[in-house]
Amino acid sequence: MTTIVYVIAYLGIVFFLIAVAARFVFWSKMPMHLRWELYPVAHEGGGRAAYGGSYLEESDWWKKKREVSLLGELKVMVPEILFLVALREHNRKLWTWSFPFHFGLYLVAATTILLLVGAVAGALLPANAAAPINTVIGFVAPWLGGAGLVLGIVGALGLFARRRGRALRDYTAPADLFNLAFFIAAFGVALVTFVGYDRDFSLVSAFVANLVTFNLAPVATGGAAALLLLLSVVLLSLLTAYIPTTHMSHFVGKYFAYHSIRWKDDPNLRGGKEEKVIEELLSRPISWSAPHIGGDGKKTWLDAATEEPEVENK
Repeated sequence: MTTIVYVIAYLGIVFFLIAVAARFVFWSKMPMHLRWELYPVAHEGGGRAAYGGSYLEESDWWKKKREVSLLGELKVMVPEILFLVALREHNRKLWTWSFPFHFGLYLVAATTILLLVGAVAGALLPANAAAPINTVIGFVAPWLGGAGLVLGIVGALGLFARRRGRALRDYTAPADLFNLAFFIAAFGVALVTFVGYDRDFSLVSAFVANLVTFNLAPVATGGAAALLLLLSVVLLSLLTAYIPTTHMSHFVGKYFAYHSIRWKDDPNLRGGKEEKVIEELLSRPISWSAPHIGGDGKKTWLDAATEEPEVENK
């Protein structure tokens, strides 16, 4: 039984990485989006982002080197990722539950990374060098992990109730409720294991260390502790593999929504990369059935953009 649980954990991690990579490749190959022309753009340099300006304000802008600020992007993206700023501004009621849910996920993910760091340190470093690292992790991880599980469950319960309420009931699919129930179940079992049998995270730390070193030995010898630990690992592994196959993988799409749509303002210069992409897109055939487009599968977008519109005789 223990060996099967280790195998499920490995498969969950591998499937998650492959699925996320596939999502990333899928989004990266999408056609160029129509430019929004919405400002401010966070990466605008020269202080123009502060008042919503752009490089297009300058005379002969196409002859000058653009100033792009990575720090400007981080100032927007980090608060948005951690605190869901846009949701708080536009839908405070939903943010009330969505924020603890997402922040709980971040804490659980951070705890997992810490445990992996400790396991790798224990496997690669001498005992006297790894000991201080694992001492710090052993103190921090239970606090982060426990808080993450509680926040995740509270947020998921609140979102579940919101989805069942009048405001969102008509916009909720059964899969939305299932996803939240899955989180509640997986985090709930993990929380019971933590509170009842593993308050110092010694069992889960040992399991992660065994994963890193490919040691498939049990870390708990029978009883409720062993059963709950194995059940928790199975549920969390299945949840990890499941997330990127659903719309919950929006964390990938959100990156492209900002960088390829909302903030995409690269100039279309003669002979530049943007021109080549646009020319390729304009050469694609139109297959729309709308009569005003006249798409027959042969006419291209360039034809549609340059042809004279027909004038109806009245």
